Amino acid sequence: MRTPRRASSATFLLTLLALLIAVLAPAVAAPGGNGRGHEMGNGRGDGLPPGLEKRDEPPPGLADGLPPGLAVSDIETVEIQIISYSDWHGQLDPLSVFGAGDFGGAAALSSYFAADAAEYENTLIVTGGDDFGASPPLSSFFLEEPAVLAQNLMGLHFSALGNHNFDKGIDHLQSMIDIAEYQYLGANLENVDANLDGVEPYAIFDFGEIQVAVVGVTNQDAPTLVFPGSFGTIVVGDPVAAANAARDAAEAEGADVFVLVAHEGITSFGAGGNPEGEIIDIAEGVEGFDLILGDHTDVQFAGEVNGTLVVENRSKGRTYARTVLTVETYTGEPTSVETEFVEPVSDGVTPDQDILDLLQPFRDLLGPIFSTVVGSSSVEIPRADSCGQGAGRTCESLVGNVVTDALRATYGTDFAITNSGGLRANLTCPSIDNPTDFCDAFTPPPYPITRGQVQTVLPFGNVVVTLDVSGAVLKEFLENGVSSMPAINGRYAQVSGLCFTYDIDAAAGSRVTSAVRQAADGSCTGAAIDLTSASTYSLATNDFMASGGDGYPVVIGSATTRDFMDQVVADHLTAVVTVSPSIEGRITCSGTTCPVPLP
Repeated sequence: MRTPRRASSATFLLTLLALLIAVLAPAVAAPGGNGRGHEMGNGRGDGLPPGLEKRDEPPPGLADGLPPGLAVSDIETVEIQIISYSDWHGQLDPLSVFGAGDFGGAAALSSYFAADAAEYENTLIVTGGDDFGASPPLSSFFLEEPAVLAQNLMGLHFSALGNHNFDKGIDHLQSMIDIAEYQYLGANLENVDANLDGVEPYAIFDFGEIQVAVVGVTNQDAPTLVFPGSFGTIVVGDPVAAANAARDAAEAEGADVFVLVAHEGITSFGAGGNPEGEIIDIAEGVEGFDLILGDHTDVQFAGEVNGTLVVENRSKGRTYARTVLTVETYTGEPTSVETEFVEPVSDGVTPDQDILDLLQPFRDLLGPIFSTVVGSSSVEIPRADSCGQGAGRTCESLVGNVVTDALRATYGTDFAITNSGGLRANLTCPSIDNPTDFCDAFTPPPYPITRGQVQTVLPFGNVVVTLDVSGAVLKEFLENGVSSMPAINGRYAQVSGLCFTYDIDAAAGSRVTSAVRQAADGSCTGAAIDLTSASTYSLATNDFMASGGDGYPVVIGSATTRDFMDQVVADHLTAVVTVSPSIEGRITCSGTTCPVPLP
């Protein structure tokens, strides 16, 4: 890997001299080669016509900034390829997509990237954060070290920092930075140097005639999405102001081309199909960037916003993007920016053997533990909710029902609630066998559930807590759970023991209109729940939410700490033997913009 360095911008001296010789003195041989990929001197303007420096106005007599007889078509260009992947979450093994096949995985992606890089001498590989965190067991069980080591072999150059990079706190993040051979970037992380070593606001990569600056920013709501205290004393500042300041600083150091990689993404499409979301807000606020790369929301998008191409990929290696910038060496300006998405079919390439060898010892250690079947289900239990949202963040979901039922049954509480953002995968083993997962081949039904699948659903190491709450506090929990609707948000609530109705058109905080207990058969026919301070109920939830995560009420001070959430669910499944979850109407939406349940 070429080492990123902060270097002053290379001049166009060699190109200009060659063109001058070719036009004014054709008998003199011009230097050979295309000038790409070699080091240039640090001087700016040496040997140029008097008073002329890169991007300066030409002196009198040089029409259009070119010597007489030269056309713009004579000016040399350099092609720079940016390979970007989004929200990888340590997806070391191929991602199985029902009905479509297997995609990505570290070893396959590495081979794809290597083949792409072979086509372009000047290539950078970047990602927008959450490259680890909320990962499958092959990475999470080993504290994410395999994900970072694999990315070293994949050739990653730069990564922004996302909220999940902070899941285990800054000490753990520092240990990951220490073993990474790529650069982490965080321009809007204020006070970062007092907490972490090795995080820069930007870095400049030297391609000889052209220097490319990559600026990274973190999602501003990141501290609310992780356990309180995980950021130390770091404050996540305004990404627009920070990105603009970093770009200016990089330009002062000689950068020519500017790439912004942000842990923000597209959240929805409005009237006319126009994209909406924080990455769009950032693109509309920043100036002078040649490419903006998004992340975080698992949406594939490429389009021009505020005069700049914005690109976001599907998460976990489902897709990645190849963006080629053609840059004029005379001006340092891109003349074209083109992108294409790649679906990295896992068996479409020969996997990188070095990565397979890297992962095998970890796999050998996990196999006996995570291949153990802890229970089964009469139906498939996907992460997607009953309205078809893949991350389960708009409607009731089967995985949400099973997990909250496990909490309520284990501790005998009236109700249980968990955030959908903490549920990360399908609970049942895939019906199409994947030789790299922790499930054996089988013929459904039933659908087996292994310890590894439970860990994949609940990778954060959260602990169950129980406490008594008033009806008013319970309402606060429910209100927060639907406060972001119709936007997709990890705070969306999954519940057990109760059914509630909310008005999506009402103001956030005043949406819940009624709630009733679930009857013994799971139906929503029980007694009404008093959502005032006059009543008291017992509640099971997770320590992240009880500590104020995702905007939930801070109740940790009155809570009793119980057991690890994944172990509670695994033990519950073992006790029940075979679960048969169904959508029971636990969450009902009224109003004009409600998500529509699938038939």
